[in-house]
Amino acid sequence: MAADHTHGHSSRTLLCNAGAGAAAGVIAASFVCPLDVIKTRLQVHGLPQLTNANIKGSIILGSLEQIVQKEGFRGMYRGLSPTIIALLPNWAVYFTVYDQLKSYLGADDINHQLPVGANMIAASGAGAATTLVTNPLWVVKTRLQTQGLIEGVVRYRSTLSALRRIVREEGFRGLYSGIIPALAGISHVAIQFPTYEKIKTYLAHRDNTTMDKLSAGDVALASSVSKIFASTLTYPHEVVRSRLQAQGQHSEELYSGVVDCIGKIFLKEGVPGFYRGCATNLLRTTPAAVITFTSFEMIHRALVAVFPPDSHHHAL
Repeated sequence: MAADHTHGHSSRTLLCNAGAGAAAGVIAASFVCPLDVIKTRLQVHGLPQLTNANIKGSIILGSLEQIVQKEGFRGMYRGLSPTIIALLPNWAVYFTVYDQLKSYLGADDINHQLPVGANMIAASGAGAATTLVTNPLWVVKTRLQTQGLIEGVVRYRSTLSALRRIVREEGFRGLYSGIIPALAGISHVAIQFPTYEKIKTYLAHRDNTTMDKLSAGDVALASSVSKIFASTLTYPHEVVRSRLQAQGQHSEELYSGVVDCIGKIFLKEGVPGFYRGCATNLLRTTPAAVITFTSFEMIHRALVAVFPPDSHHHAL
């Protein structure tokens, strides 16, 4: 991704980063929302009982048909509102903190590159800040996506009503359900971002160009490989996080905490339990990463052309 990386970040630069990031995130989230709904339900409730024998072989197609039959077309877009709302601070916080930490850790001014260890620290710090800001909205997203599966539950009407009810019924702690595995998920960006940058550095060197001049195809390649690598390595924490976030007033199983949740998943489902929805997740996150990173790059270049920062920008 492109970003201005001088030590004195201008407000224009931060606005270009946040604006391009939010726009890219919204485009990607809208595109892959149906797969996100299926992935979350697989993580929380396991495999669905599919009625159509012809599509039993395909969990994804079968789940999509079942959702449309039971909940209509809108069912495929459950949780999209809090996702989009969360993406605005998500990208603004992530890029601002990531940029500042890279400068603080002494990235060179030419390509703004860091050693892998320092890069992982910058990515982790930005991930932690983002998680703390946006966790309540991810809790709401998870619950909106899974609430149609249990009968007799008073449903949340909207993102705002869900936030109010969670605070009223469970206290502020309810908004931070799953925060420990969510923070553990920082390992995801700590792997993804340095890998992404290393691939971009390699591609730029191969083509004898700079990272901010890489083609959309090269950005797509770097983003997809880094996303698949990071997602597969860190996936189990997502299952634990989703189950902890889903519990509350409409959960089939209650967990006393992270260790209890891990123990119960392992006893009931074994190691495969920690990879429920992993294939769906890769089908969702890989195009999402490609769409997000590539559209970020292109939108950012357009914004910089319209609102040039005080100084030239480098590739992220």
